[in-house]
Amino acid sequence: MRTEDPVVPTGFDRTLTLKDGRVVHVRPLVRADAAELGEAIRNADPATLYRRFCGTPPRVTPRLLERLTDLDYQRRFALVARDTDGHGVAIARYGATTQPGVAEIAVAVDPAWRRVGLASALVHMLGEAALARGFDRFTALYFADNLPVSELLDDAGGRRVIAAGVAEAEVQLRRKDPLEPPAATTSPRSKA
Repeated sequence: MRTEDPVVPTGFDRTLTLKDGRVVHVRPLVRADAAELGEAIRNADPATLYRRFCGTPPRVTPRLLERLTDLDYQRRFALVARDTDGHGVAIARYGATTQPGVAEIAVAVDPAWRRVGLASALVHMLGEAALARGFDRFTALYFADNLPVSELLDDAGGRRVIAAGVAEAEVQLRRKDPLEPPAATTSPRSKA
């Protein structure tokens, strides 16, 4: 059981302008997000849930929500993206594996917010956090026919192995090349 709240890292509260001009606010996920996360899972479209969990999604329970929001921001880190009305539209997370320097990544984006650079921007931000915390590789499991994930991994230079319709991918993390264009325009989120 949790005993104390971890220190939420600074530097990850950002405003992103996506390829279609829409704006989202990104920040680290915190324990207080558990109820909204539970509602998002309960109300997500079945195809998104099936792809995110590579099968039947888990039942939303207080224990599941505690596990998803119990972050130390070192070995377990998550970001949430919200629209300008404050509704959650995407979540991205990594969790350390048993292999040194390797973290497994997962991303879920509301269907209305796909194909505009949001997943790429969140993965980039997670990569920043992971590199600063001693990780040098991300892994991911996903259905091999999930084209958006395949394209995201191709863009990141990932390599994958496919067996029985499930792909396992690995991406070597690298510091951003200063000449590489960003996936979305990023600015620090102003504190109002």
